[in-house]
Amino acid sequence: MSELTGNCLVAQSGGPTAVINASVAGVVNEALNYECIEEIYGGLNGILGILNEDLIDLAGESQQAIRGLQHTPGAALGTCRYKLKKDSDYERVLQVFEAHNIRYFFYAGGNDSQDTANKISKLAKEKGYELRVIGIPKTIDNDLVATDHCPGYGSVIKHISTTVREMACDHEAMGQGDLVSILEVMGRNAGWIAAGAALAKRRDKPNDPPHLIYLPEVPFSAEKFLSDVRRTLSKERYCMIVVGEGLVDAAGNYVHASSSATDAFGHSQLGGAGDYLRDLVESNLGIKARTAKFGISQRTAATHASKTDSDEAFLAGEAAVKAAIDGVTDKMVTLIRGEADQYVCETGLTDLEEVANGVKTLPGDWINEDGTSMSFQFVKYALPLIQGEIDVPFENGLPKFAALGKTRIFRLLEPFQSE
Repeated sequence: MSELTGNCLVAQSGGPTAVINASVAGVVNEALNYECIEEIYGGLNGILGILNEDLIDLAGESQQAIRGLQHTPGAALGTCRYKLKKDSDYERVLQVFEAHNIRYFFYAGGNDSQDTANKISKLAKEKGYELRVIGIPKTIDNDLVATDHCPGYGSVIKHISTTVREMACDHEAMGQGDLVSILEVMGRNAGWIAAGAALAKRRDKPNDPPHLIYLPEVPFSAEKFLSDVRRTLSKERYCMIVVGEGLVDAAGNYVHASSSATDAFGHSQLGGAGDYLRDLVESNLGIKARTAKFGISQRTAATHASKTDSDEAFLAGEAAVKAAIDGVTDKMVTLIRGEADQYVCETGLTDLEEVANGVKTLPGDWINEDGTSMSFQFVKYALPLIQGEIDVPFENGLPKFAALGKTRIFRLLEPFQSE
């Protein structure tokens, strides 16, 4: 493979995570090592920023700012949920790449983002424009196929499990056999996040909360749910429940969606599974129930982030650059777990075509027969992912996060006209 000289571009897409910026730091850190990469650009607000030719100079950022990305949540480059709709949209992306001699494109995102990267690469091939495209996995949902786990997942379940333990201290003091507490977490089509709350249980305390976990993979039955709650309250001072927002009934319908609205990719706007369960409890059992919803806070909790997760996100960014320099394209970086008893992780590659729009659900044998608790196999899988703490600097008692200077690259094209 001949050496390809030109500029590289990294962008972020979809919902941020506590460690997505570590992947950008990994890209910049590795790209600086190669003379064939002349400039390192960041695309502001994902594919939308690329359409608008809104690029910044990442090589010009201070090393302190780039290092600081490893403990900074959110998407430092900005993100979007914009779907390229027409051939002209894809052609515009390629025009921007040509105008700025972009030869390496790294896109950090989930299923839909990898689909977008795949289509951009295909168009470049059709037009005879030499471009190497590598996807960087990102999602708290942990539902990307072909990778053992996804950067962002370890941090979100560390945060949720920590919160469950903290809430349990409150409930233990307040509960008198008449307290039902429901915690709703993200997870549209897969229950990885809700399942992660099981890590809050201590090994020698099997009755620790969460007492009940409800997953999208297990069809929901109101009758069984009420029976589960009654049984728990007959033995415990309170009942703590964790539910994934994508909970579905036996017919595969969401038990509750916030509205009929959908996002740019056609996904239903979810929210309300926790309130639905609360109403069931109060109307059928005559017991006061409380609901709590993390919302976006579950993906932004850098002070509860996993060092393992952050390190692997950085590793994925570095691996993306190394692969592209070696002549690889149309791939997404994957995380591969070692087979030794002691946890180790290395990177691999998989086809973008395989990842695009796929969903990885929880293995059935990782869910116990009761449908509301997780097996030892799941705990063995998830526990290594939450190990270690990020050293977040504090200033005046509050976390101090990095901020990029964002020096803009001069636009060379006419403004983008969205039809």
